[in-house]
Order: sequence, then C-alpha cells, then structure tokens
Amino acid sequence: MTLSSTASGLFLIVRRSLSQHRLSTLVTVLSAAFGCCLVMAVFSVSSQSRLAFGGRPTGFDAVLGAKGSALQLVLNTVFHLETSPGNISWHLYERMESDPRIEAAIPYAVGDNYHGFRVVGTTQEVFTAFREGGISLSVMDGGRFFEGERREAVIGSTVARKTGLRVGDAFLPSHGFSEHGEHHREEVLVVGILESTSSPADQVLWMPIEGVFRMEGHVLRGAGETFEPHAGVEIPDEHKEVSAVMLRFRSPQAGFKIREELAREGADATLAWPISQIMIELFEKLGWVHRILTLVAYLIVIMASGSILACLYNTMNERRHEFAVLRALGARRRSLFSAIVMESSLIAILGVVLAFPLYVGLLFLATSLIRSQTGVVLPVFSFHPALVLAPLGMVILGAVAGIVPAFKAYATSVVDHLTG
Repeated sequence: MTLSSTASGLFLIVRRSLSQHRLSTLVTVLSAAFGCCLVMAVFSVSSQSRLAFGGRPTGFDAVLGAKGSALQLVLNTVFHLETSPGNISWHLYERMESDPRIEAAIPYAVGDNYHGFRVVGTTQEVFTAFREGGISLSVMDGGRFFEGERREAVIGSTVARKTGLRVGDAFLPSHGFSEHGEHHREEVLVVGILESTSSPADQVLWMPIEGVFRMEGHVLRGAGETFEPHAGVEIPDEHKEVSAVMLRFRSPQAGFKIREELAREGADATLAWPISQIMIELFEKLGWVHRILTLVAYLIVIMASGSILACLYNTMNERRHEFAVLRALGARRRSLFSAIVMESSLIAILGVVLAFPLYVGLLFLATSLIRSQTGVVLPVFSFHPALVLAPLGMVILGAVAGIVPAFKAYATSVVDHLTG
C-alpha cells in the first residue's frame, strides 16, 4: 500500500466519522475556537492597552496639579476620566510658563461637562503645544478660538459625532462631571471642530480659560477667599486658579530638578512625571486582573481539549465494529491509531480557523468600548506572539487529546468484534 493511498484511506475514515457525529463535532470545534480566541484576545488586548496608555506619547511630559495622587492627576488631565483633585494658584502656572527649562506650560480649568464629555478651559497655545505621536490639535471645521471672556468652544471630533453639534450650534454645559448635573444658564457657541487625533483629546470641548472663569456659578479662590467674576471687570491674577498645568520640558533633567524644587519648597502641588511611568505603574497594580483572565482562558483551552477527548472516546464503543472490519480488510493498528489522532487534530484545526474571525469580532468590540470610554484607539490588527502560539498550542493539545481514544482503537480485537 502506497503512502498516498494510506493517507487517502485515513482521511476517508476521519471525514466519515466527523460526518456521522456532526453535532458533537460542532460543539467540540466551538469550544476549541472560543478557548483559542480568548487566549489570543487576553494577551493582545492587554499588550495593546499597556502600550496605548503607558507607551505612547501623550502630548506632554508632565502634569502639575493639586497635592495628592499623581495617577488621579494624569487620568483627569490626559485621559479626562477622573475628577479633579483640586486647584493650584495662577502664580504657580505663571512660574512654570516663565521657567526657561520648560518648553510649554498650558493651564487647564475643568469642572463642567456636556453629555458626559469634559469641558476644558485653556489657552490658545494648546493648539501649538499639544503633540501626540506627531499629531497636533488642528481645526477641521470653523477655526476660531478666541482668548478673553467669550463663551465659545472648539470641540473634538468624537464630541461632534456623538452629540451632533456643528459649527454655529450652541450648547448648555452642566456643572460637575456627570451629564445629569445642573445646567449653566449661559449658552456656549461652537466655533470649530478638531480633526481626529485618535486620542482622548477627541472627547473634549475646549474653551478659552477666561470664559470658563466667568461662567455663572464659578467662583475663584486663588487668594484664599471667594471671588466671583463680573462681566467687564478684569480678574486680578491673585484670585485666579487652575485645575492643572500641562508641561513639556526642554530636557529630561528638567523634570527631576523641578520636582525636587517643589518638594524642597513644600509647595502644595504634585508634579506627575513622567506620565508614561505613572500609567505603567497603574497596569502593574492591575496585573492581577490580567492573570485571572489568562487563567480563565487557559482553563477554557484545557476544557476544549478535554471535550475533544470525550467526544472521540464516547464514540469508540460504536466504532469498534468498524475498526474490526477495517482490521480484517488489512488495515494496520498504527493506521487506526493515526486516524484517531488525525481526527482530533483536525477538530482542533477547525477550532483554530474559527477562532480568528471570533478574535477579530471580540477585538473590535473591546477596542470600540475602550475608544468610547477613553478616546484611546487600539490597533485591531496589531501582531502579538499569542496569535501564533495560541493556535499552535491548541492544535498540539488537540492531537494529545486524541491519544487515549487512539490507543483504544489500537487495541481493538478483530475476533471479539466480528464473532461476538
């Protein structure tokens, strides 16, 4: 018997078996597909998230804000997720702006939202100073961003898409960070829409900081006493305060020196620097989540392998007569052994093939959710070694799972099953 005829015969046995047990085969293929898909998704999403939040440029090097958690400062100002820990004086912002070691110092004033999207008061320099991965904030539609007390806003592309706001529309911001907060009574005019940056900046409504200071219900306490701005009356600098100052240094050494100076002076402020390291520390603290998800994915793969074993083993009794006939017709024991291992491997391979479209669908869902909540875009088709190792491991486990039923087929007695 030639090699080709042997292989043809084995494939015929395998195909006939899979066809006869369609339902159990389908269930087993699906379990293998989901197991392989989850392993690939857990490792890929974890790696991409870590890179997107902690390994990519964020537009600035550091955040200077109220004394407290550096992580809260970064989440509040870079990713626009957290509440503000408090305010710092305008004087501290001016000091940073005039420091020759600092290339850019951009003040942020937060405290309002529109439909859950953050309203940020800042200066016009943000459009030239903000640089994230080579992308700056450039106005796609409209184009005005005035200093002064005008109630106007340039909105991010995500805000425009999800709220339907267009240039010339007006909106009423709400107090606080909940979209269900009390509305301001003054309308803000949309004067521009930013081009997409695929970053959290797309989810922000940018206003002149002076306009934010003067919105109804806002008070300033920079001088230690409550000061309420009035239209047409200049706000003294000592009363002004900002939520944070975004900084970009001229050299890495500047971050060390400025942080040491602030600590030595006992300044009531926190310098969150470097931003990437702070985000990496967050992922390290949440490492237990990744480990649990990985464990669950591995358990599902093991269960899928067990399902392949059970599927084949449970069919052995009804197939013993078939094996005995094949043996009587000249089939060798090792051929039957090979047929069962081939069958289990083929089930695993079918599961792997199905796992890839499931993986793409799951990743699209995960990246859409992350983008919706944070504005950060994860690359769906980014390569990770798990995309090779998980399918390979699934096929190997599938083949191993077929060994036990294969031995049972190998031990089939011709006499007992043809004469019994």
